[in-house]
Amino acid sequence: MKKIIIIFFAAMVSLTAFAQRDSVKVEVFRPVTSAYTLEVGSARVTDTYLSPLKYTGLTAAFGYERLQAMKFSPEDWIMQLRLNVGMDYMENPAKNVDMWGFGGNVSWGMQRRWQGVRYSGLNLSVGGSTTLNLGALYSTRNGNNPVSAKVSWTADLTCMATYSFRIKSLPVTVRYQPTLPLFGAFFSPEYDQLYYEIYKGDSEGVVHFAQPLCYFYLDNLLTADFRFGATSLRIGYHGTVTSTEAHHLVCNMATHSFVVGISGEWLSLSPGRKISEETRIISAYY
Repeated sequence: MKKIIIIFFAAMVSLTAFAQRDSVKVEVFRPVTSAYTLEVGSARVTDTYLSPLKYTGLTAAFGYERLQAMKFSPEDWIMQLRLNVGMDYMENPAKNVDMWGFGGNVSWGMQRRWQGVRYSGLNLSVGGSTTLNLGALYSTRNGNNPVSAKVSWTADLTCMATYSFRIKSLPVTVRYQPTLPLFGAFFSPEYDQLYYEIYKGDSEGVVHFAQPLCYFYLDNLLTADFRFGATSLRIGYHGTVTSTEAHHLVCNMATHSFVVGISGEWLSLSPGRKISEETRIISAYY
């Protein structure tokens, strides 16, 4: 009888300890992955509203990116914010007329990801985003129509593949991400229509439904992060191709840029707060 009582109390103590362990809520931290980059490369454009000729030259831009695991399902879903502001300087084939391009875009989206796909360190994700583009082309020759505005809003399909490995003791993360709009709206005046006329109220038909046959935009981003401690060196390639057609006006633009910048993960904690052993840190990128 004494042995039975001892076994009973031992079992109760074990069950109580197990229940207490399961009742401990595992705290999840979601660090923010941010990157600040500069882009320099080549640009070319043909905009028949301004000129039938192809202009070529240089492009420069500043980029910002923010990624974080989503709160509702941090292992499976991530969010991404991207901002890009740039300027182009181009010349016609005779090198006697200049064209300037100014613009920026901001996008936000969510992606469903799968970690450790086939190979350890390989993560794949796919999802959607929404993008707002604002910009303009300015020709130094044209008198009545010197500017061609570029405004669009789109809903996009995007996917991302990241692979993390080591070069000796240096961690490296390589990423490729294409983005392609599926639908939206974009602005285009009629052939030879003045912006002054639009300003005075003749604005019917200047907003068009964007779909791949009349509004094609492909954004390609390839980067490599070399992780020197908490801060990483990011280098890569950023290319964009845009083609629009409306009112018999065609605009084709393309940029190819070298990317360099810094990136890293940041985790905000209250002063003096300690991280317990049960705490999980879920990265959206590394």
